[in-house]
Amino acid sequence: MNNTNLSWRIGLLVAVTAVAALAARQQPPAPAPQAPAPPQQPSEVELVISGDPGTPPRYAVPDLVAASPDAADVAKTVSEVLWTDLAFEREFYLIPRDTYATVKVARTADQIPFQAWRELGADAIVFGSVQKTGNNVTVQVRLFNVRTRQSVFSKEYSGTTNNPRLYAHTISDEIHQQQRALRGVARTKLAFSSDRNRESLVGPVKNRDVKEIYISDYDGANQRRITTERNLNITPVWSPDARAIAYTSYRRIVPDIFVSLVYQGIMQNPTKGQGSNFLPVYSPDGTRIAFMSNRDGNPEIYVMNADGSNIRRITNHPAGDASPTWSPSGTQLAFTSDRSGTPQIYIVSVDGSNLRRLTTSESYADRPTWSPAPRNEIAFAARSGPGFDIKVYDLASGQTRQLTFGEGSNESPAYSPNGRHIAFTTTRFGRVHVATMTWDGRDVRQITRDGNNWTPSWSN
Repeated sequence: MNNTNLSWRIGLLVAVTAVAALAARQQPPAPAPQAPAPPQQPSEVELVISGDPGTPPRYAVPDLVAASPDAADVAKTVSEVLWTDLAFEREFYLIPRDTYATVKVARTADQIPFQAWRELGADAIVFGSVQKTGNNVTVQVRLFNVRTRQSVFSKEYSGTTNNPRLYAHTISDEIHQQQRALRGVARTKLAFSSDRNRESLVGPVKNRDVKEIYISDYDGANQRRITTERNLNITPVWSPDARAIAYTSYRRIVPDIFVSLVYQGIMQNPTKGQGSNFLPVYSPDGTRIAFMSNRDGNPEIYVMNADGSNIRRITNHPAGDASPTWSPSGTQLAFTSDRSGTPQIYIVSVDGSNLRRLTTSESYADRPTWSPAPRNEIAFAARSGPGFDIKVYDLASGQTRQLTFGEGSNESPAYSPNGRHIAFTTTRFGRVHVATMTWDGRDVRQITRDGNNWTPSWSN
């Protein structure tokens, strides 16, 4: 996401194509045999850097050059975070930074020892500099093909020193887009609820910990508190434009839905206390919110406009319906219902038609989340012994695959916007923490470390 004082201007993205002019000539007689001409050097810069056949390209990310005496810390932070960001999507192999000591440090692009980097196994090298003036900083970065020694990516970013990690996140996302046509997630955010403040609730309910809404970078850095009501604030979800968070709050004793415009400091209450309202989730275009409410008696699924108008009831059953999630097209909802006896996952069209049950072999299934397109699947938490594990239902095949296997209890899956990662809660680290993993269950990374943390949501 792009919330920051960072303003960047696009520098030169080198893509030079030299076209030789063909001289017009008349048809001559057949020429005498001649020796073949020597092969011409490529006249076009190859923008996409490849690795050896069957292997990802190998990237080196040495420290950016501190172009002013006080820029060393910023340069080091940008370099280290960029290395991690580029490694996260697993599109590149990142050469470990502790091996760089054998390569001579270059202060300018002309000094880059390409042969030494090639001997280290690098296919690409990120080279750049940081210039600091007061609280302002200019970051210049280039990506070189080590084999051809050509620059294939060149940009300059300027802004303040308040969040140097954001420069790295931006560079990573743009390299992923240019080199792999992939939307990276380095600039995205996570939202979750946490009891880390260890405060007691205000009001008539005593001896219960406060839960507040927090956000962080995708990798857990820069965690900060969004709500400060000393109450139960739970189940946050990002709006598609990543500028608002809807959540359930008990600040009026009865649970209701509130919306925090994160960067404006504005609070909204679209459901306005009509019944008990829980578990909001934005439609893909951000114009509607699906939620659970008991306003008509039983817990049912409803849809309203994002401003609270035009509330429509979607389900109608004596059992409880909860935890809605939108399909990428915005035409269907998946949700949890115990109408079959135990909670299971169902889907329904937004007009209330075409309702059908998805999970049939689980003893208990809850908290569905629909993947972004083009992957057409729904992740959910399924009971497995004393706890839960994350599973995925493939809508095309009707098959279910399991991602976690009993290491703690694992719940509340939430997809990254590119569909390649899943955030979830797990007790494998001792308490309840947010973690991330790849869409196939690998590379589990702990995101939170303080208090207990629940129900992550991943921003666009």
